[in-house]
Amino acid sequence: MNRLSRQIASYWMQFRSVVRNEFRTIFTDGGVMLVLIFALLIYATVYSLAYGSQVLRNVPIGVVDQSRTHASRTLIETFNAGPNTYVAYEPSDMEEAKELFYDRKIYGVVYIPADYEKNLLGGLQANVAVYCDASYFLMYRQVFQELVTTIGQTGAMVEFQRLIAKGANIPQAQAVTQPVIYQSHNLFNPYLGYGTFVMPAIIIVIIQQTMLIGIGMIGGTWREHGLYRKLRPAGRGRMSTLPIVMGRATVYAAIYAVTCAYVLGVHYRLFHFPMNGSAGAVAVIMALYVAACIAMGIAVSTLFRYRENSLLLLLWTSIPVLMLSGISFPKEGIPEWLFNLGKLLPSSHGVNGFIRIQTMGASLGEVFAEVKWLVILTVVYGGLACIGTHQVIRREEHEQARKGK
Repeated sequence: MNRLSRQIASYWMQFRSVVRNEFRTIFTDGGVMLVLIFALLIYATVYSLAYGSQVLRNVPIGVVDQSRTHASRTLIETFNAGPNTYVAYEPSDMEEAKELFYDRKIYGVVYIPADYEKNLLGGLQANVAVYCDASYFLMYRQVFQELVTTIGQTGAMVEFQRLIAKGANIPQAQAVTQPVIYQSHNLFNPYLGYGTFVMPAIIIVIIQQTMLIGIGMIGGTWREHGLYRKLRPAGRGRMSTLPIVMGRATVYAAIYAVTCAYVLGVHYRLFHFPMNGSAGAVAVIMALYVAACIAMGIAVSTLFRYRENSLLLLLWTSIPVLMLSGISFPKEGIPEWLFNLGKLLPSSHGVNGFIRIQTMGASLGEVFAEVKWLVILTVVYGGLACIGTHQVIRREEHEQARKGK
């Protein structure tokens, strides 16, 4: 057997030893199993159930009717006609409405003045005041959109009837009251569901964060007990950390291949999330994303001296990571330096690439920029993982030699 063959055989033995050791470490550590295996399934299920209704319905509002006429009662009835709002209270004045609003019993107030019907039927402009709770954007959107749309339709109907009474025919009256007719098509999220909007990004971020924390816990445990040096084969003069990194990466890839297959194959269907991308394109973008996360996780894990460091330093980053991905706030509105910092995270590219493929049905060619960045991050973090592992093993060997003296 020549030298190359012996080297390959040695690396292969080391690779298999690392794989066995990594599986043993994971499945004998309850905390690591919870983070690496079950956390993705638990979080994805809990969040999906929480957002299961998708759209906020039946928001309670109050109406202060100072007009108390047929026209004002007709307007109030229209507020109950839609699915988004219903009139829960009809306070006698604005002071009573304020108390209900501040007690969180209603989330919007409509004030109809005493001259509403007089102005409406007299051809004058009728004013209706709308007060909405803007501290909660989803609530504000539902209340404001429903009330403004309803009031606008009521005004248009009154104007339509007035024109008909003056002798205009129906097409002429329609042209005046509704000069532009538009058709609305909600692409990729037809029901405007919040869960459909946010869950794909959350799942991608959860994959990265659970992987970083779980791998970091293992790395911290090994550093704490001086176990890294045992990954180096006995009697080898020159050490290569590539088999170590590849062996560990293979284990994590196998675990996340199973959990991701369940989430994308079963979980997505259970909660009816959009699946517009081809299976091949989804598999490729997910494989590249998982590879980048694994490489980053192994590289970062070499920095932790204790098991708890992983939780303390990585758990709080979940919200910033989600923000930098561009899903909670558009990337165009993020400061450029912060946006560039986010490019160092696989999630920033994985979220964008995954959503464009799985939700919007894009091809791999159309997300080439994301694919390119995931490959670059995999190579860079993979190299840092090899360097970090090498340095940790060297440090442990020197410490062991010093203790031996």
